[in-house]
Amino acid sequence: MSKSIPFRLIEQKEGTDNLVIVLPGAGYSTQAPLLYYTTSLFYNKGFDVLHINYSFNRVEISSLNERDLATDVQLVIDTAIHEKKYSNLYIVAKSIGTKVLRCLLDHPMFNDAKLVWLTPLLQNDDVFNAMVTKDQKGLCIFGEKDSHCFIVERYEKLKNNQNLTLKVIEGGDHSLELEEDPFMSIEILKSVISDINNFN
Repeated sequence: MSKSIPFRLIEQKEGTDNLVIVLPGAGYSTQAPLLYYTTSLFYNKGFDVLHINYSFNRVEISSLNERDLATDVQLVIDTAIHEKKYSNLYIVAKSIGTKVLRCLLDHPMFNDAKLVWLTPLLQNDDVFNAMVTKDQKGLCIFGEKDSHCFIVERYEKLKNNQNLTLKVIEGGDHSLELEEDPFMSIEILKSVISDINNFN
């Protein structure tokens, strides 16, 4: 089922050939800390930032067809940037956004994109296989206590892909936070944004 997805393109005042596309999680919007500061980081580095603002309730998530969703997202991307030419592309995907990301990678426009996988859904065979086999440079950040998505056996196999930089946040949950320690969560946020900043 196709539905139009809201988006927001945050543009540099001067033109730029740098673009980052942000694919949020199901309950983790582009305004949540990791993606909010990622947006700020890239914008200050001279990137246009494209937020894909889909949102789902629990029923919609359970029946989600990621291939259809990715088709809708690709349409949004094409619409948002139809008059622009970007030569330097990044995609930052959080959680369910990594399902969309793995589908987008079939599109030739992303052959040279650099990818940031935040808490990717390793339990999903398609996401896992894309991470193992794709050639694009990737930064992958996991929470050690993310009980659904962090699967040690699969994480170990990702090490075979020389294009991936892997990081596990000790004690981190699915939001890459420590549930009972807001101060340490802020330190983790700083280190993750720093890792994204250094990834190029």
